[in-house]
Amino acid sequence: MNAQQKPTGSAYFLSNVEQETVSRTLSVVVDNEPGVLARVIGLFSGRGYNIESLTVSETQNERHLSRITIVTSGTANVLEQIKTQLERIVPVHRVVDLDQKAKELGYEKPIERELALVKVKGEGNDRMEALRIADAFKAEVVDANRDHFIFEITGRVSKVDQFIDIMRSLGAIEICRTGITAMNRGSDGIW
Repeated sequence: MNAQQKPTGSAYFLSNVEQETVSRTLSVVVDNEPGVLARVIGLFSGRGYNIESLTVSETQNERHLSRITIVTSGTANVLEQIKTQLERIVPVHRVVDLDQKAKELGYEKPIERELALVKVKGEGNDRMEALRIADAFKAEVVDANRDHFIFEITGRVSKVDQFIDIMRSLGAIEICRTGITAMNRGSDGIW
């Protein structure tokens, strides 16, 4: 690799222009039809972009629309390129950079939440400590028997991360996370 070129979050190397890499949450409104998600994901993989989190769900049944929430990172140029390329995909109706929109509305970030299921195996004092910590984090016990608990926790990503880190030291043996879902404050929707 040439000394004047460096990785930019893309499969392509650009000239040495110092730009900060930032994380962005994109909300993509698409037709709910077969193959749309594959086309959106194909755009990322085909160009070497990384997806840090991905959630998808139908949000308007009568209009057959789904909302894809993607967390990705890159330089400002790469993120603008991702947004522009997403908007060109035919079943995509709208692409909103929720972080940028939040700043326009006068907020630091959009509302972001994640759900996780955490299976903790433990005995004796570790069992009691896991229950005590779960209570402090407002995590619910959704399954329990003599040798394990399964906790459900919902909240900011940092809260979920902290809970998981603590539970690992107490015997977490399996973790399942949904990925980030996000929405901006205010009376306007993205439709």
